[in-house]
Amino acid sequence: MENTLNLLSRRAGFNTALRHFKSVNAFAEDVGEGYNLADVLNEALEDGSLERYQVRAVLNALLVEKLGYVTRAHNLEATIDDAEPIIEALSKWGKIHVVLCYYHPQAGLYVINPANPAHWDGVLPLVRDEYFLMLVGPATGSPDHRTLERAADDVLKVLYGKSVKDDSAYRGNRRVLKPAADIPSFDETQPARAVTSAVTTEAPAQPAAQRGGSRKRITPKYSVVVTNELFHNGNVEAWKKIIASFQAKYPGLDVLIWYENERINDINSLFKWGKVKHGVPIMFSVAGDEIKDVRKLQRYLYEGASPRFEAFLKGGYDQVLDLF
Repeated sequence: MENTLNLLSRRAGFNTALRHFKSVNAFAEDVGEGYNLADVLNEALEDGSLERYQVRAVLNALLVEKLGYVTRAHNLEATIDDAEPIIEALSKWGKIHVVLCYYHPQAGLYVINPANPAHWDGVLPLVRDEYFLMLVGPATGSPDHRTLERAADDVLKVLYGKSVKDDSAYRGNRRVLKPAADIPSFDETQPARAVTSAVTTEAPAQPAAQRGGSRKRITPKYSVVVTNELFHNGNVEAWKKIIASFQAKYPGLDVLIWYENERINDINSLFKWGKVKHGVPIMFSVAGDEIKDVRKLQRYLYEGASPRFEAFLKGGYDQVLDLF
């Protein structure tokens, strides 16, 4: 039988587990005081004191196992590209907490409090047929399972722009996390602290080291207008070469392609559809931690979508161009 405690047999593994347990307890205190766990986790991710790989474990341990949140797995029935109505409706629901776990194919897991405008930055659009997990629980007190199930149904209505007849069971003052609040620390030299602890007025002696825990950023969508008569196979191959060169220079960045508000995972499909013609825009965005050279990428993609695409087809099939 495999020993599941092997991680704890060495000092490094034991210390890692111990720091994680302390931080989970700190997060539990914040949730117990009425804060949405999505707000708390995102603050910790942005600060770099929480690593991305820990998020799923924290969500399951606290919201599913400990607090018994209602879970609802859902595939989107329509594309959501505007969050304003969602924010307006759910920001009034202070008696419940809603957490959306959405896995972006390029940027990774997003943990969203749908009442928090900042959590929608870089996420939209949520494309039809894509998957998310919704967790719904009480802001304070013991869970009323029937009310939470009904709330989950009503959240889906709000996501699709429908009205909720009676939301009185959810309405109340929402507790908002202060931006300047401390967050749990994963530094070996510091104990974990609750998010709600007092804010110190003293500046730290030196800035905390970057730990790479924050989620990836996504730029706005940039337009590339096709100036060739048709975005044909030559244009497709040019774009592949340009993107390969960009990602060779910046391996931590991903290039996302969009057409008619649909994410394109295979650029070849743009040619196969036969829809992309002269004057039609193709959109792209870049996802990553330290985004650079987006304007240069846009200029190259524009050239690749023009009659001058052949300039990018030089060299062997597997040869990466030195463009950036």
